[in-house]
Amino acid sequence: MYGSRDAALFLARLILGFIFVMHGWQKLHTNGISNVEKGFDAMGIPAPGIAAQYSTWVEFLGGIFLIIGLLLPIVSLLLILNMLGAIWYAHWDSGFWNSDGGYELPLALIAGLLAVGLSHAGRAAADHYITRRRGARAD
Repeated sequence: MYGSRDAALFLARLILGFIFVMHGWQKLHTNGISNVEKGFDAMGIPAPGIAAQYSTWVEFLGGIFLIIGLLLPIVSLLLILNMLGAIWYAHWDSGFWNSDGGYELPLALIAGLLAVGLSHAGRAAADHYITRRRGARAD
């Protein structure tokens, strides 16, 4: 039972992490943060420079942390906040469907982040070994 759960959690983290790394990479290297900031400003996002930096780095580094399973509850929360901002400012007015620019994808990402961030990390996560080591010290 634990082996299949660990594998499923790892695959979920790997897929989510890859998606976020690619979006962060796109902001860094394809679009450039200055263009992301301009786009955020055009959408009416408050403090677009700070928001562009936050979004870029939380997606890129958060994706890496998801893949290795490090600080999962914190990283998941930061990414969920990012996705809520994306839904509110970029997708809400387009409705639900992703094909129409809607909030379907960020909502699905939030569901995955909730599952990964609130569940036991699994043996294929750095958090598992950190928690285990802390538990051993407490004994």
